[in-house]
Amino acid sequence: MDPLHVIADRKIQEALERGEFERLPGAGRPLELDDLSRVPEELRGAYMVLKGSGFLPEELELKRELLRLEDLIAACHDEGARAKLVGARTSAALRYALLLEKRGFGPAHQEYGERLAEKLARHPADAPRRDER
Repeated sequence: MDPLHVIADRKIQEALERGEFERLPGAGRPLELDDLSRVPEELRGAYMVLKGSGFLPEELELKRELLRLEDLIAACHDEGARAKLVGARTSAALRYALLLEKRGFGPAHQEYGERLAEKLARHPADAPRRDER
């Protein structure tokens, strides 16, 4: 067995004996595990550390920035400031599109997703239920 696993097991056993795992928040409830099947195995540790620290993948950061800019544009009444925000949104949208294309999700993929979302919005009863997937 790996020496690090032996040390970790020993530390866990000592903490159990001291009762450090009793009355923890969420005790008795199932763990909410992340689906990491799309994250390469060698990157999962780093992904979890970054996620736990509040960092998002670049495409999600850009998507969040786009949503923030949309909200600012909707609330802006000054035409000069609005023009700057629209320019920033256009730039962010271009960076987002280029990143998606670089990762293999080009315009066709995006259009397919939008059409699928529209179809599901029009016909929610036709969408598969959780137990049918």
